[in-house]
Amino acid sequence: MAAAATTRSGSGFWQRRATIRRFEKATAYVLVTFLGILYAIPFLWMVSTSLKPPWDLDNVPPNWIPTTVQIQHYPSALHKEGRYFPLFFRNTLVYVLLSVFGQLLSCTLVAYGFARIPFKGNRFLFTLVLSTMMLPAQVLLIPQYLLFKQLGWLDSLLPLVVPQYFGTAFYIFLLRQFFMTIPRELDEAALVDGANHLDIYWRILLPLCRPILITVFALSFVAHWNDFFGPLIYLNSPKQMTMAVGLLFFKGDKDSLIHLLLAASTITLLPIVAVFMAAQRYFVQSIMMTGLKEG
Repeated sequence: MAAAATTRSGSGFWQRRATIRRFEKATAYVLVTFLGILYAIPFLWMVSTSLKPPWDLDNVPPNWIPTTVQIQHYPSALHKEGRYFPLFFRNTLVYVLLSVFGQLLSCTLVAYGFARIPFKGNRFLFTLVLSTMMLPAQVLLIPQYLLFKQLGWLDSLLPLVVPQYFGTAFYIFLLRQFFMTIPRELDEAALVDGANHLDIYWRILLPLCRPILITVFALSFVAHWNDFFGPLIYLNSPKQMTMAVGLLFFKGDKDSLIHLLLAASTITLLPIVAVFMAAQRYFVQSIMMTGLKEG
């Protein structure tokens, strides 16, 4: 009898525990769904307003669904003379791709050196690299501007692209931590077979680091696509402008209502949404594995 009572008591405990876990999971799903909807509201409102006719803009209370869908707002916003949005898109794409490639190349090389090549002063230099994250970009703005002016790089993409080939501390940290989760026995076996560090970096580590590489690519892509301050400072002529700065051409235009600005903003955001949709399944995996190995 005592054994049966103990069995029933233990079974009840595990049933209660399973019920609590299901309740916690359901609560988490509800909370995440609510937060997702909350964050999506501005984007949905932007898309809705970009499709509204002008007489819908001043409705009180505002209506979420346009009375008449105006698809022609998009070509009107992007192809008006003087805005050059197709050219802005091309400039932005060139700037982003060159910058992302530079960051991936430089950051993976530096992270490989810190993670896989033991040398005197490794930890000190790594700490020094991380300390650069505490330096605001605005502090370097005037010296960098004067330097690029002396080099004759103003009003070109060079001041925006070239610095990306010298590494970024945050991405170096992420990549270095991920590299350290990969067993060193792979390096030792490759060295025994006659491989050098470049072979190990290119043929062994990079193929195993797909999640973190895609994560860095997505973060870098979004950062450069949304970059407003850099192009605003270094680019002067309209033919060199990027999409983020090109939205300023709606300012002061009496013919440009808010729905045209939001139509252009929607087009500007679509590549970012596409990149995150494609890369989202790699984020959690890369971030979880980044923290498995202590520096």
